[in-house]
Amino acid sequence: MADLAKLTIADARDMLRAGEVTSRRITEDCLTAIEQAGALNAFVTVTADKALAMADAADQRREAGDDSDLLGIPIGIKDVYCTDGVRSQAASKILDRFTPAYESTVTAQLWEAGAVMLGKLNMDEFAMGSSNENSVYGPCISPWRRAGDDAPITPGGSSGGSAAAVAADLCLASTGTDTGGSIRQPAAFTGTVGIKPTYGRCSRWGVIAYASSLDQAGPFAKTVRDAAIMLRAMAGHDPKDSTSADLPVPDFEAVLKGDLRGKRIGIPTEYREGLGEEIAGLWSRGADMLRDAGAEVVDISLPHTKYALPAYYIIAPAEASSNLARYDGVRYGHRADLHQGEGIVDMYRKTRAEGFGREVRRRIMIGTYVLSAGYYDAYYLQAQKVRSLIKRDFDQAFAEVDAILAPTAPTPAFALGEMQSDPVEMYLQDVFTITVNLAGLPGITVPLEVGGQGLPLGLQLIGQPWGEANLLDAAYALESRASFAAKPDRWW
Repeated sequence: MADLAKLTIADARDMLRAGEVTSRRITEDCLTAIEQAGALNAFVTVTADKALAMADAADQRREAGDDSDLLGIPIGIKDVYCTDGVRSQAASKILDRFTPAYESTVTAQLWEAGAVMLGKLNMDEFAMGSSNENSVYGPCISPWRRAGDDAPITPGGSSGGSAAAVAADLCLASTGTDTGGSIRQPAAFTGTVGIKPTYGRCSRWGVIAYASSLDQAGPFAKTVRDAAIMLRAMAGHDPKDSTSADLPVPDFEAVLKGDLRGKRIGIPTEYREGLGEEIAGLWSRGADMLRDAGAEVVDISLPHTKYALPAYYIIAPAEASSNLARYDGVRYGHRADLHQGEGIVDMYRKTRAEGFGREVRRRIMIGTYVLSAGYYDAYYLQAQKVRSLIKRDFDQAFAEVDAILAPTAPTPAFALGEMQSDPVEMYLQDVFTITVNLAGLPGITVPLEVGGQGLPLGLQLIGQPWGEANLLDAAYALESRASFAAKPDRWW
């Protein structure tokens, strides 16, 4: 039996339960696929021996009567998650060869559920970026190509490796993190499903921090059902994370019916401004699909949306400036070489200049500036007030609707290097996703169709706080009617 790496989690689970295949066989196929996909640069660390040992252990658990949903399912882990005994450096030189002696809560829960670790996945350094070009490992390349064009395409960022690995069938699912769209935008660019849960639904303990009030863990998968299975295993209260919510985790898969009769879906009128024809048409067709599922689609207003981008790019860099101050070359990671007569201040300065990439340095400097004396009130405090207004906009909208349908990104995936000259143009990629992070809401991207350039296009659904079950059901309705089944032509 070949190509087991192409299975969905649900199909692999059924085959494993029926005794038609073993976890070792699926894992071996995934490892072969990874080995043949070096051109994508999606996996930056492959843990082949560990994966096979975990697969064998999963097979033994199944023989002993364990029937867990993720038992024996091979997955990839974004390099921002700390994994015991495996290099975890957030794609940054400053954490060169850092190998933690502990496991993040999310990955520990996945291993407890029986999932198999294939390795670590490429990303933008410290999750700062929208194209996976800000990585010490070099850029990850999407398995997709524009029609008639061999230019390498971005898989999105910051979780580019996670998205590319799932799209290219190197693993059955993967983990990502979403601070301003870093799960949903790569999912839209690669034809995969990606969900950012409510802030606090998944533990952040052991996930290398970028912006602590915005970061949230979530899965990439091939289908909405698979995303539901992954999210249930990743979610849950964690006493080690003070922002983790002590709420029960529903069986997200059990609610997938796809019947939206009696539901109201909002269309934010502010998101139409400046939207290209292709994405606008996609959005309209997505709304029609939800109507077909029984939903009433209505216009809503999110009036403070226009302030979201500047507010985000004050708050996130400010938190990054604080979080990344711990990397100084003293305790772990990269340490610069010093010349005779240079002291500890020189070591700090040289280590951080050498260890942080250009985009990370830019955001640290922005964050330090907006937090500095004389500017805190003018920038950071004002941005926090805008954040409260954005949250209020959503609260008022959700008094009228059950979910919101919106674009994920303003454009299809772009070629590597196309937006490197203008950081603001790159930041605009986040214009439709950052509001969800600022408000702490759940959001999910679902692929709908292949666009005129031959690249996948997806839309996002935004849900109420702690409403992942209803959100996944709405996504399932959208997925069922879109029937997206396209895969990239193999060139790697």
